[in-house]
Amino acid sequence: MISAFRRAALALATATSLWIAGPASAKGPDSLADLAAQVSDAVVNISATQTIEAKRGKGGGDMPGMPPGMGPGAPFDDLFEEFFRRRQGQGMPDLPRQRKSSSLGSGFVVDASGVVITNNHVIADANEVTVIFNDGQKLKAEIIGKDQKVDVAVLRVKPEKPLKAVKFGDSDKARVGDWVLAVGNPFGLGGSVTAGIVSARNRNIDSGPYDNYIQTDASINKGNSGGPLFNMDGEVIGINTAILSPSGGSVGIGFATPANTVTPVIEQLQQYGETRRGWLGVRIQNVDDAIAETLNLGSVRGALVAGVDDKGPSKPAGVKAGDVIVKFDGKPIKESRDLPKLVAATPVGKDVELVIMRGGKEETKKVKLGRLEDGEKVASKDAGDKEKPESSGPASQSALGMELSRLTDDLRARFQIKDTVKNGVLITSVDPSSNAAEKRLQAGEILLEVNQEPVSDPTDAVKKIKALKDAGKKTALLIVANGAGDAHFVALPVE
Repeated sequence: MISAFRRAALALATATSLWIAGPASAKGPDSLADLAAQVSDAVVNISATQTIEAKRGKGGGDMPGMPPGMGPGAPFDDLFEEFFRRRQGQGMPDLPRQRKSSSLGSGFVVDASGVVITNNHVIADANEVTVIFNDGQKLKAEIIGKDQKVDVAVLRVKPEKPLKAVKFGDSDKARVGDWVLAVGNPFGLGGSVTAGIVSARNRNIDSGPYDNYIQTDASINKGNSGGPLFNMDGEVIGINTAILSPSGGSVGIGFATPANTVTPVIEQLQQYGETRRGWLGVRIQNVDDAIAETLNLGSVRGALVAGVDDKGPSKPAGVKAGDVIVKFDGKPIKESRDLPKLVAATPVGKDVELVIMRGGKEETKKVKLGRLEDGEKVASKDAGDKEKPESSGPASQSALGMELSRLTDDLRARFQIKDTVKNGVLITSVDPSSNAAEKRLQAGEILLEVNQEPVSDPTDAVKKIKALKDAGKKTALLIVANGAGDAHFVALPVE
């Protein structure tokens, strides 16, 4: 008969053996050597050199042979600049006025004729770019095009014979847990191969308007930027772009721009030398619970239109601030950051349908998309022509935990309010214990509208808020702008 002690020991041993067997059955590939050998020759090192004009007098450090504090950047540097001019006029050799700054990164060949892909930030502002191959060959590269928004650049080299190239894969098929391989030039150590898994997808790290990174725990460090992230079929599913690290080294959190995000951009750069993205001409923000309730959306969804560009394509289509875009070209908008990616990927000039929520009801608007780059060129010129309204009410009033004042010249100067901000009332202080403070409203912002009605002075704002309260409304929907005029919606409980 087996004793109770022995039965317990046997059960523990069985449980332990099963626990050990679990991870063993879920192990990764036995070796990645064949895959590494297959793709490594297509991965290159990128050396980017920038020549910087070393302007004397603006911070260059001490000069050789001079006492500390007596070179460029010193308090009397203007005098030294004059000294250098006289020195040169007397036939004495001038000191170097330029210096070179170099950076190293990674890239990969996508066309055997010599097309190389890397990150924009690897070669940005470079005067000279050199592509270095695994066999030691160095070729000067021409920059065909680059895009800051998704951080990609297209280079061209002229090889004597066809190069080893790799292809992009479908990054939408990558699943969390899939094995991936990163190849690159970390810390100048070219040809380094690291492996890991897809840790997450569609990551937003607030680096740009089209963030949807693949997160991986494959070791990525400085110098890996611009290098490829491969799937197990040897296809590039991402471009290694950023890391999250308090130390500067890999902590197992790296980010790659998905192939499906960059390939349309690369095609445009190759064809036109620049990007051609769709443009709606609206400023948007997230919808929170309070805004969804105020606008009768039923649930938190869509992109709230905070403003409409007067020269954009949405204006003539009848889109207004306060509308919530819930569908674009037949695709649902779950959250505001979905919209810019869809719009940018849509051809310029296409007629698209917008489904909006207005007053709790759905409406459909048809918009002919403009070109984002054209909109950006005229944005700085669109300053607005409305004159500042006259006001005869009290200079300041209190409402919803905010002190509101008229926009006087003194207050404009104090809070650095741009002249382009013509209307509204200034928030001069916020009660730290109020709902306004909880919503992060702060002094120096401008209240433009209350429940989609413009306010002209503090008394006007207080009356509109009181009218909401008297009507039994629970929430006031405010449009608030910063000193530069960038507006957003805020929903505040009516106290």
